[in-house]
Amino acid sequence: MPAPHRNDPDTDCVIAGAGPAGLMLALLLARAGLAVTLVEKHGDFLRDFRGDTIHPSTLEVMHELGLAEALLELPHTRAPTLHAEIAGADVTLADFSRLPVRSRFIAFMPQWDFLAFLAREASRHPGFRLVMNAEVTGLVEEAGRVNGLVIRTPEGERAIRAALTVGADGRGSRVRGLAGLEVTQFGSPSDVLWFRLSRRPDDPVPAMAHAGPRQGFVLIDRGDYWQCGYVVRKGSFTDVKAQGLDAFRAAVAAISPLPAERAGEIASWDDIHLLSVRIDRLTRWWRPGLICIGDAAHAMSPIGGVGVNLAIQDAVAAANRLAAPLKAGRLADADLAAVEARRRFPTWATQKIQLMMRRNPNKPKSANRSGPPGFLKAIARWPVLAHLAGRLIGLGFRPEHVAPRR
Repeated sequence: MPAPHRNDPDTDCVIAGAGPAGLMLALLLARAGLAVTLVEKHGDFLRDFRGDTIHPSTLEVMHELGLAEALLELPHTRAPTLHAEIAGADVTLADFSRLPVRSRFIAFMPQWDFLAFLAREASRHPGFRLVMNAEVTGLVEEAGRVNGLVIRTPEGERAIRAALTVGADGRGSRVRGLAGLEVTQFGSPSDVLWFRLSRRPDDPVPAMAHAGPRQGFVLIDRGDYWQCGYVVRKGSFTDVKAQGLDAFRAAVAAISPLPAERAGEIASWDDIHLLSVRIDRLTRWWRPGLICIGDAAHAMSPIGGVGVNLAIQDAVAAANRLAAPLKAGRLADADLAAVEARRRFPTWATQKIQLMMRRNPNKPKSANRSGPPGFLKAIARWPVLAHLAGRLIGLGFRPEHVAPRR
């Protein structure tokens, strides 16, 4: 296999997507002394209704980097447990108190703050470069190998050549599409409608809750407001809108633990954002010179909020395996395959559980379905399962650790 050519000699790795996976990988590779160019199609990180949970596994990575204390100085709320209302009773769904880590809680922090923090820390390393407003339009390919990205910026289109190209550009990854990587779809029976409601000091709800008698409502404490998620049947948003905004407000008021009049704050359909839930993963995550990680490799259900943290774990595993061969100029296909092999099982196992937890997709349900899913009933019956759920949500199946600097 010929060595990659370069017209940008100070770039060892080019990464598409400045989300959790891309920024963490860029930070770790720059910390290892490599030149890294990270390209992001947007001009900032300010996009609402993204995954804002920083799990104990991610906090442990931040501890290993010596950054946890500074990170936790940013505004956030802490959830040592996750709760749900079942049959009118408060039930602990997940308990993180027994985890073998230093931070036994989920930190709820706006993702834009987390990403900005990672970008600032990465910028302390001379090899890091962040290019915003840069849309990926193509791949640099030579002799069957990917040797970089073609990007369009306000200054025009150009190629960035690198020994390694990484797709970390989310579930709608342009990189994986351009690379022709095959995706296996597993589907989902539901979507989530996200919106904001104001938060009052006397609101009697925890930092995160799955609320309501039908388990169709999610609350995340964002400080001065609640980020709310209303679960609907897959593809039914058009039907929900056809029933009118007043009907939607009434449905929210019926299921929300907040005072009913709070639903009146939903002023228009523009206040509601559709998250189309899907579960998928690549059949193979890489091809010569290129690998995908995070949501670009495997889209997760929002159940447990594990997607962001799996993305971080992918980035740590990729940096641990790829930094040395990149520095030595001998990156091989076997290195890329090894990253996938290490992360394949935790991805498969997590998605398997998510698929088992969902309702039977062959039995259509309305948004006003009755009764919580079976796994919630089991946790309510046997509270010890909350500790198991805490381990699966908080750490996952194969938590990664930052390799020491060499």
